[in-house]
Amino acid sequence: MKILNFPLSRIFIGFLFGLVLFQIISLTSLLIVIGLSFCIIGISISYLYSQKNNLAKTLFGLFVIFTSIIIGISTAKIHKQNTNPKHYLNQKHDYDNPIKTVLLINEKLKSTQKNNRYVASVKSINRHYSYGKVILNIPKENKSQKIKIGNYIAITAFLNKNKTPSNPNLFDYGKYLENQEIYAQVFSTKSQIKVLHNDVSLWTYFSKFREKIISNLNRSPISKKELNVLNALILGQQQEISPEILKDYQYAGAVHILSVSGLHVGFILLFLTYLLKPIGNTKTGSLLKLGITLLSLWSFALLTGLSPSIVRSVTMFSFIGIGIHLRRTVNIYHNLIVSMLLILLFKPSFLFDVGFQLSYLALFFIFWLQPILASIWEPKNKIVKYFWDIITVSFAAQIGTMPLSIYYFHQFPGLFFVTNLLILPLLGIIMAIGVVAILIAAFNTVPFIIARSIELLISLLNSIIHWVSSIDSFVIKNISFSKEMLLSSYLVIILIIIWMKKPLFNRLTATFLSIVLLQIIFIIQKKDTHNKSEFIVFQSKKNTIITERVGDLVSIQSHDSILETIDDNLLIQSYLVGNFCKIKSKKSIENLIYFNSNKIMIIDSSGIYSTKIKPDILIIVQSPKINFQRLLTIYKPKEVVVDGSNYKSYVKLWEATCRKEKIPFHYTNEKGFYKI
Repeated sequence: MKILNFPLSRIFIGFLFGLVLFQIISLTSLLIVIGLSFCIIGISISYLYSQKNNLAKTLFGLFVIFTSIIIGISTAKIHKQNTNPKHYLNQKHDYDNPIKTVLLINEKLKSTQKNNRYVASVKSINRHYSYGKVILNIPKENKSQKIKIGNYIAITAFLNKNKTPSNPNLFDYGKYLENQEIYAQVFSTKSQIKVLHNDVSLWTYFSKFREKIISNLNRSPISKKELNVLNALILGQQQEISPEILKDYQYAGAVHILSVSGLHVGFILLFLTYLLKPIGNTKTGSLLKLGITLLSLWSFALLTGLSPSIVRSVTMFSFIGIGIHLRRTVNIYHNLIVSMLLILLFKPSFLFDVGFQLSYLALFFIFWLQPILASIWEPKNKIVKYFWDIITVSFAAQIGTMPLSIYYFHQFPGLFFVTNLLILPLLGIIMAIGVVAILIAAFNTVPFIIARSIELLISLLNSIIHWVSSIDSFVIKNISFSKEMLLSSYLVIILIIIWMKKPLFNRLTATFLSIVLLQIIFIIQKKDTHNKSEFIVFQSKKNTIITERVGDLVSIQSHDSILETIDDNLLIQSYLVGNFCKIKSKKSIENLIYFNSNKIMIIDSSGIYSTKIKPDILIIVQSPKINFQRLLTIYKPKEVVVDGSNYKSYVKLWEATCRKEKIPFHYTNEKGFYKI
């Protein structure tokens, strides 16, 4: 691959490895400084002898790579906020009681059913200076004060640290937040929230400017449903999009258009180029155009909230603009590496953002694979060529992101190319009229003719997306896909493309070996599944879900309401997908279960039990009214398990009794799922 011949690419790979290595190992600042000093000395000495000695030349290259790895580790460590002594995690707090906190509101997130949610910076806790980011949750019924970005607020609230998932194979939201440097959530009480004052910064200014645009758009005759999509397409604000529309876009393989990215920035750049055309291409004129372009692109990035995809796109196009101004040939691979390196130097946590990973992969494969696909057929008709280019670009991007998408989301939209063929021409028109609407909304209400036009176009877009997503047979769901399969899949894809570029026998051999490796990994994981058996009590509020797995067959015990909707149950489907399993049977909860020589007794809301059975494990569900002390005296179980369907007041009494009797007690609401 020619891209590896670019010196910075090897440095960049070392830097990436350093960022990942920081997640695995913990190095002190002293060790990092010693390692960096040693590498710099090594680089200096080996460079002096590299012109005359091949060994010194090799050592120089190795020292450079090791230096880039250490720089990656040190960059990640510097930006790790919880290492600061003033970080709220490093301060002693009573997490069981409300804490007086001063917060700065930074960003509005998508609301949940009960709460409005924001990203906020901690400024003080109990009147002591503090530091760090949190998620602020405010009950929707609390309408005492409207919170805006840039507000400093005083609030009395509970501070809850991030938790690991309570059930197996679920998305680890706590880990995701930690990668964004968010380590806790604040849950406010219903008390009055006091707004102290407003922050004065560029970020706040652009946030208020965005709110003004959205407010003027809300006063226009555009319906709410279409307006929410417009805000996502142009301003990157997805918070108000309904779950139904979002689901349609996901199933149609078009969710990427709702995130402002390269497609949108490219259109803005074309629009700016057209507007700046009257300015001459003299040295002064060219510099002026570059300045206006860069200022406009980064203002647009600030306006849309500086998401990972928009930062990536604007950085990329900024380098392209600078390259054009300097009259240099723009190497797109070099721009990709430089832009990614620059972003990660300032924001290393972006590396673990799904959108950041997918956007860079899509862009890389478009530039690398699309020319190969396009060369298969070269139509002479311009219209046919336009649609053929859409297909090849779609396939290149989809092939590049497919393994990662399946790994994260466990589904694949089979009609993605149909979606792109139908919506991309329409999207260009929507973007053109949408930008005009946004520019007008910055100062006034959008005129009826523009508002009506954009409403009809977005309505048509939503209808097309809904039609494609409704063809269920082409949406492949619940795909089991492990990390090992992810890595081996990318090895297969990369080797196939290398062979396609230059069909040599050794490349073909390597490709076949990679396919064999992928098959071996799949067989090993299937065999591993067949050799396992486990019994699980899930954590589910107000419900009881119990599974028995033998090999890849799972028996589920629960209530009829759960069993009827099992295909849509996130807990069960995540477990099945994560363990390469399928459902064998569904039945109501039994009172006695035998599993791996364990006798398990389940007591439900009826409170009926047999005194003749002596269980090894006692499971209590649905808050039965029982004499728990007498029950323990009769059964003398090795362990007591209580799930989330029980009243908390009952659970506290049962736990105290077990502690007194020295019997292990497992409450799923606190400790998570129970597994044998």
